[in-house]
Amino acid sequence: MNFTEFEENPFQIKISFHKVLETLEDIAASDVDYRSNYAKALLEKTAAVPELREGITSMQQIEDNATLINHLLADLFPTALTHNEIKAVTIPFVNITFNYTERFKKILKDAGMHFDITIRDFDQHQFYIMSCALILNVYYKQHLDFSKPLFYDIPDAEGILRHYRILYNADFLEILPTENSIKLTQDDINLLMDNFDNLDLWKEKFPPQSWILKGFGIVVLFDATTENAVSILKSNLLKINGEETDFSESFENIFRSIFKISDLKIGFTSFMSEEVKFNAANYEKKIKSFLLCEDMEMNCEEVENGEIYKNLVEKRRVLAVSNVSEFAAQDENRYFGNHLLSQNIQSCILAPVVKDDKLLGIMELVSSRIGELNSLNAKKLEIVMPFIVDTIDRYNSDIQNKIEVVIQKEYTTIHPSVYWKFQKEARKYIFNEHFNPEYVFKEITFKDVFPLYGQIDIKESSDTRNRAAQHDIKNQLNALIEIIELLHAEANLIILEQRKFELETFLKDLFLNLKADTEQQIQRYIETEIHPFLKNVKEGDAAFSLIRSYFKKIDETTGAFYQERKKFDATLTSINKKLSVVLDNKQKEAQEIFPHYFERFNTDGVEHNLYIGSSIAPHSNFDLTYLYNMRLWQLHVLAQMEKEHYLLKDTLPYHLEVASLILVFSSPITIRFRMDEKRFDVDGSYNARYEVVKKRIDKAMEKGTQKRITEKGKITIVYSHSDEEKEYKKYIEYLQFQKVLEPTVEFLEVEDLQGVSGLKAIRVKVLLN
Repeated sequence: MNFTEFEENPFQIKISFHKVLETLEDIAASDVDYRSNYAKALLEKTAAVPELREGITSMQQIEDNATLINHLLADLFPTALTHNEIKAVTIPFVNITFNYTERFKKILKDAGMHFDITIRDFDQHQFYIMSCALILNVYYKQHLDFSKPLFYDIPDAEGILRHYRILYNADFLEILPTENSIKLTQDDINLLMDNFDNLDLWKEKFPPQSWILKGFGIVVLFDATTENAVSILKSNLLKINGEETDFSESFENIFRSIFKISDLKIGFTSFMSEEVKFNAANYEKKIKSFLLCEDMEMNCEEVENGEIYKNLVEKRRVLAVSNVSEFAAQDENRYFGNHLLSQNIQSCILAPVVKDDKLLGIMELVSSRIGELNSLNAKKLEIVMPFIVDTIDRYNSDIQNKIEVVIQKEYTTIHPSVYWKFQKEARKYIFNEHFNPEYVFKEITFKDVFPLYGQIDIKESSDTRNRAAQHDIKNQLNALIEIIELLHAEANLIILEQRKFELETFLKDLFLNLKADTEQQIQRYIETEIHPFLKNVKEGDAAFSLIRSYFKKIDETTGAFYQERKKFDATLTSINKKLSVVLDNKQKEAQEIFPHYFERFNTDGVEHNLYIGSSIAPHSNFDLTYLYNMRLWQLHVLAQMEKEHYLLKDTLPYHLEVASLILVFSSPITIRFRMDEKRFDVDGSYNARYEVVKKRIDKAMEKGTQKRITEKGKITIVYSHSDEEKEYKKYIEYLQFQKVLEPTVEFLEVEDLQGVSGLKAIRVKVLLN
């Protein structure tokens, strides 16, 4: 008979009480009358049930003889301890138990009739090998330490999961070989010891049903709920940055086991010491903040009254409230208490999480029942708080590292293509700093690299920005004139007539002669002469609602009307963002072809620098084919960016046009990282010519005209040599064939620039439809 849920077992299990019966026979033969008589009476009753000695073969036999078995095991299951001990008869590693103590019966009853008691994390593989290891230790006299802590996880009447450590007593078991047993040598045993994972090998040495396990075992359970929950908590906290999506639920279940409160909920609120604010954006695991409720962040003193703030934040003391309703009835606690009650919190514990005298946040335990949480069970937090503190500190360090990565990525980027050289120099510095404190960083340079420069410029952005500013100032002046007229109608003050005259004069000058400081002059006048007067107008005056509406339209940062400029800024930002996304995504693809240095700048449009050469990627085999490929790539990407803008522009507040430009420079140059400016720049006077040309060509004119070389919807390619012209004509022909560029191509001469002459250009329109 197989008493286990596992399909294969090295044992034939025979539940037998022969060792107990042998002990009773010895007692029956003794001189102690009351013991002898009791043993004889039991032996007489068991004689009628020979399977108790020879081996039980069915569960029905156990049930039919339950009372007799209980009497037979009375010495092992004393009545005086039945409500204290958690004990039953079992076979080790097998999920069959009977002859329970009263406490064990109550535990199973509370768990529910449908609960199936099984060993945690125990599978067929472990069962088979641990059974075989039992044979090795008992029969072959080995000393294998194969045991690991085994647990039953059993819910109580309130659904709280409790954890019970399993302890086995195998004194009443014996292991016997059958004719199918295989005699093992020491070499066989050594082989098995090194092959825990090879289940087929174990089955080969211990075939199923080849040994007899005769007798019975006793299982004793120890309630290790708190210790085990802490252990599980520690394991989960180590995985806090992993992929577990429902961390808060598993976290709550662990705390419910520790505190024995079925409706316990946990929360956490971060503390930002720099701003003295609470913040709810923690752990990316959706752990709720009960202090902030729906808010993401808030000043500490807005959340709590002064005394609570002082205790939690300044003194770092635990706050335990056993009855929130009574707590909220006190005047000084009313706001905070009602805030808790609005979330159905009737008792709570708020515990500061502190590391090295620095407050990291507030741990929150809450219950919807009065008295469940209090200052007494708050002491249980001492068991888990060290792990919580270390985890939150580790998490904060990870977040800080991510912040530094973002800052480095967004503000002080070192491009991945050249990172290896910075890393090499940093490694030298770290290695030498102890031996040579005066070690000086060597300059980071890359020689013989080919530059590619391109830009897509927003046309007439300065003029459009000025028009937006004029519109804002005009609206503000008109609004003030309307208010002044209304005030003058009420008060009939001559000074108001003068203010109106001055505002109208500003309005005329605004469109006749706009100077660089015109806006500043107007704003200074409004803030010193107009606003103080308006702020003294009392509620109830005819102009009050108009004045209030006026001040609502003022931008907090600039102190002026800013509606049109906001629309312009939004347009500029949208264009730059869209074009940058296209360029960055295409750039990732280009890096796969050959590693190169790339940097992008956003102004009124998007510029990019690109350097390619063997010194940047010394382990790749660079040749000019990669340069030609990058030039074609650059032309194609600028055309795609033009098309993306064409699709975007009609959705924006301002319809701004763009024009693209490429500078071709065929001579290799040297670039150097400037430590003072934290960026790469060309190195040497000869190489500087490239920078001079790059800075001046976007404003250059066609030779003999007043027309810019760049035009909306077109790409202008500036070059010096006929070979470059031939090269780019091939690229243009290919992209025309690909329906990227239009058929018409213009060839231009560029006006002489300061220190630069002889430049030429090709201009071609992007096929937008």
